Amino acid sequence: MKNQVLLFLLAFCLQVTAQEHLVSGVVTDATNTPIPGVNVIVKGTSKGTQTNFDGQYSIVAQKGQTLVFSFIGFKTLEVKIGESKTVNVQMEEDAQKLDEIVVVGYGIKREKKALGYAVTSVQSPAQIERQKQRSYHQSIAQVLQGTVPGKNIVSNSATPNIKIRGAAAIKKTEVPLYIVDGVPIQKMNNEVIQKLDPSTIDKINIYKGAKARQLFGSSAKDGCIVITTKKGNYQIVNDENYAQITENNFEHVSLNPLSTFSIDVDKASYSNIRRMINNGQDIPVDAVKIEEMVNYFTYQYPQPTEHPFSINTEVVRTPWNKDTKLVRIGLQGKTYLDEELPPSNLTFLIDVSGSMGSANKLPLLKSAFKLLVNQLREKDKVSIVVYAGAAGEVLKPTRGDKKEEIINAIDNLESGGSTAGGAGIELAYSLAERNFIKNGNNRVILATDGDFNVGPSSDKDMEKLIEEKRKTGVFLSVLGFGMGNYKDSKMEKLADKGNGNHAYIDTMQEAQKVFGQEFGGTLYTIAKDVKIQVEFNPAIVKGYRLIGYENRMLEDEDFIDDTKDAGELGSGHTVTALYEIIPIGVDSPYMKPVHDLKYSKNGSSGVSNELLTVKFRYKKPDGDKSIEISHSVDNELNEISSDSSFAAAVALFGLHLRKSQYTNGSNLEDVISLAEKGLKFDKDGYRAEFVRLVKLYPNSL
Repeated sequence: MKNQVLLFLLAFCLQVTAQEHLVSGVVTDATNTPIPGVNVIVKGTSKGTQTNFDGQYSIVAQKGQTLVFSFIGFKTLEVKIGESKTVNVQMEEDAQKLDEIVVVGYGIKREKKALGYAVTSVQSPAQIERQKQRSYHQSIAQVLQGTVPGKNIVSNSATPNIKIRGAAAIKKTEVPLYIVDGVPIQKMNNEVIQKLDPSTIDKINIYKGAKARQLFGSSAKDGCIVITTKKGNYQIVNDENYAQITENNFEHVSLNPLSTFSIDVDKASYSNIRRMINNGQDIPVDAVKIEEMVNYFTYQYPQPTEHPFSINTEVVRTPWNKDTKLVRIGLQGKTYLDEELPPSNLTFLIDVSGSMGSANKLPLLKSAFKLLVNQLREKDKVSIVVYAGAAGEVLKPTRGDKKEEIINAIDNLESGGSTAGGAGIELAYSLAERNFIKNGNNRVILATDGDFNVGPSSDKDMEKLIEEKRKTGVFLSVLGFGMGNYKDSKMEKLADKGNGNHAYIDTMQEAQKVFGQEFGGTLYTIAKDVKIQVEFNPAIVKGYRLIGYENRMLEDEDFIDDTKDAGELGSGHTVTALYEIIPIGVDSPYMKPVHDLKYSKNGSSGVSNELLTVKFRYKKPDGDKSIEISHSVDNELNEISSDSSFAAAVALFGLHLRKSQYTNGSNLEDVISLAEKGLKFDKDGYRAEFVRLVKLYPNSL
């Protein structure tokens, strides 16, 4: 009897097995693109599988059974098995629109999230290896295609081979915002793509529609693709931004006897150039601001007596052109001891977005700010505001002698998220206004790499916001950090409009210079809206050229217009400007001929031995009416001093970096020779470092 039962069961199993067969096929979308990771289940059973990278599947099933195909973002599809052992299906997109799709590495995992879904593709080791052998460009396209369901939503001229698939379409003419490890890039170009190895990618978030605009602002109106690498510190190349500079040319004194400009105490350009030379990078021409390079260094100007600054001039033969003269105009701001400075109400506004995660950004920033905290006195107070996806207060107003409490707040800062710069500035100014100290130093200190992609983010928006906020009497200092996505143009704009200064911190040495040696100048303004106007004597000067200051030029009538904004001078700050002038009677290839003017007063100045007169206007820090002073310069050549030699060397190096037409056949050896003659006053070694950089520069390219 037992044998009969066994025979019956064997026969039954053979019969069932005979009815089952291997069903296989390919699952595609409406565009006939294979869909990997689709769940294929025999309805009413526990049998199931998933499609591979090429959308292929195989499953054992019987004729008459139903296969159920399901995948996030698509309508579930049921197909009854017929005679054929091949069942190809085309899935239809679900009408429901997903706001976010998260792509996470490799594996087998599906997880529903609040905003969308986490989806991973399934690939065999052979397929992964095959994928790695292809170009980086194609590999990223496959990673994106292979892990996100739907039809192509991105395919534009900037990324012709990348097709990201999701639930909603972005037109081909639209350009999404890319953010790689927190660093926004408006256009993901081939160079960036080729440096992104798919094996380094941890996850990819795709935001669309209202969600993208809500999180990332107007810059993400075409959607936003957020790529996070496993190390989280990917460096974007060639995404730095500098305002275009058109070099000053020689002007005819007979046509334009006045030269008017705002002072510039910013020094960011020099430290930024130093960083690039040390890293062996090419230096963008517009990153070179000669006035900021010259003003990085201090000069032996005497302390003022009557006004907040002393006026100093020197006329020498131009070291690189024997036919012209070089005029150096120098201002020396009054230096105050730290204990003489008024109480400070400081609000640290710190960017903690994802783009600040690398070592030369937030970690360096923390160390730099600790140097500043060590300078604070009991009468000072500090607040800390941070911003990333949103802005928030992390330290309420705290007395300067509570250093441990302030430093702990700084140490606890971590990076992550997008960059709501506008919201952060609003909150910081609001906090500074609430704690305003009358007759004190009220200042917001912004530390960032300059990326703003949430809220008001365009230069125009930020300029308008800062101009409005400066009316409160709160000044602004802007400190730049990092590389790869450094936004110099935006940083400078903020500082200019906020009655403040702009510095770039590339090392702890620079942090010590800004927050240690130049503490007063960085934080305490002694004169604001400082303007310079030079009038040249047409009897002696044929032409002139201001070296640098291209983005600080003013209209001549702006000089006496107290509504026109200009630069601020801090305690102990020096400002140096250089003019190259062509004397009357000298034929110069740099001067284009002009027709004689019938009513020109050329040659009848009335003061035969005056080369020029320089006028200055400034306001007191809390004043609205300007004060004017003037200083005349005689037409006498001097032996070049150590300071003038060094200033000329820095300017000449800047001309070479800018590929200027006015280098007059000089070379870098001339720069080094001039600089070495100017090493007499080099207490802190900054001038010697300059010589080292010039020597390194040809070898760094």
